[in-house]
Amino acid sequence: MNQDTIIPNTIAFVKEELKNAEGGHDWFHIERVFRNALLIAKEEKVDVLVVSLAALLHDIADPKFHQGDETIGPKKATKFLIAQKVPKEIGQHVVKIIKHVSFKNSLSNDKRKFTSKELEVVQDADRLDAIGAIGIARCFNYGGFKNRELYNPEILPNLTLTKEEYKNSNAPTINHFYEKLLLLKDQMNTSTGKQIALKRHQFMEEYLNQFYSEWNGKL
Repeated sequence: MNQDTIIPNTIAFVKEELKNAEGGHDWFHIERVFRNALLIAKEEKVDVLVVSLAALLHDIADPKFHQGDETIGPKKATKFLIAQKVPKEIGQHVVKIIKHVSFKNSLSNDKRKFTSKELEVVQDADRLDAIGAIGIARCFNYGGFKNRELYNPEILPNLTLTKEEYKNSNAPTINHFYEKLLLLKDQMNTSTGKQIALKRHQFMEEYLNQFYSEWNGKL
């Protein structure tokens, strides 16, 4: 592994793989998560290389765009890391993070979940990009991509979703706020993540208040 080229090579690889990706899960999402991860890592005792590689590769093949197949991303990442001659221990750690970083895995009953400080950092970084102003934009962008209703007062959020129900949901986009986005503030792992999440969470609450006012024809 060449320490000077591994990150630039990874960035180039991810940009190429995601050049036609949906707008909320494209290279710019990866870049924001990468920046968030480096910011959070400054306050944590972690392997910054593992954090960097995992942040850059975490959505290399998001299952929601591959018929729900959760094996493609880890396989692509593994192949790339081997080609870059990344030490086996580092590569395995990165791939484990990719397998466990997603919110939907928090809905699983699997008690054998992998944990590490590096995972916590990347997970917080990824979740921060799902909330706040950008999180709202990404949420509606994906809802439009899936041709979902913006909101339907007759379809209530499901607050007890299983992992499979979450993966297969076609609920209106507003429901996603209650089924995921508004839950993330309290699921942050790091002090930096919690601090940033609080401000973004408050912005989402303000947005929803405005949304309902406009929906109901109020001033």
